[in-house]
Amino acid sequence: MPKTVVLVQTEDFNIGELSERVRAEDATSGAIVTFTGIVRELENTDASLDALYLEHYPGMTEKALEKIADQARQRWELGNIVIAHRVGTLPLNENIVFVGVGSAHRVNAFEAAQFVMDYLKRDAPFWKKEISSQGESWVEQKQSDLDAAEDW
Repeated sequence: MPKTVVLVQTEDFNIGELSERVRAEDATSGAIVTFTGIVRELENTDASLDALYLEHYPGMTEKALEKIADQARQRWELGNIVIAHRVGTLPLNENIVFVGVGSAHRVNAFEAAQFVMDYLKRDAPFWKKEISSQGESWVEQKQSDLDAAEDW
């Protein structure tokens, strides 16, 4: 029986270990697709990013991520799904999010991983603050993220 693993944590995650969790005890998946989001420098600004601060709503966040995984399972035949998201203060080049999806076929795995990430950006209760050389500011949800989820 395929499993869904959702982790919301302050500590960094090991991409290899999470990939193994996608693969664990699932001989039906011939494809595993993973995505890792990383803190990157700001674009189109003179400010330099020192860190991101991510806040969440404990309990609600995990339920929202599980719901997104369930929605993916309704669209595609999938094996294990692993979603890990960090919260707290994250400096440049730190891991933020990991999405791993197993499926018998690569197309389903690729599409489901993108679906999970698109819906996570739209529906998961995370709030992001940029801490930069010019101060701190909360980040508004991007229209492009809303549009990406609407495309599904």
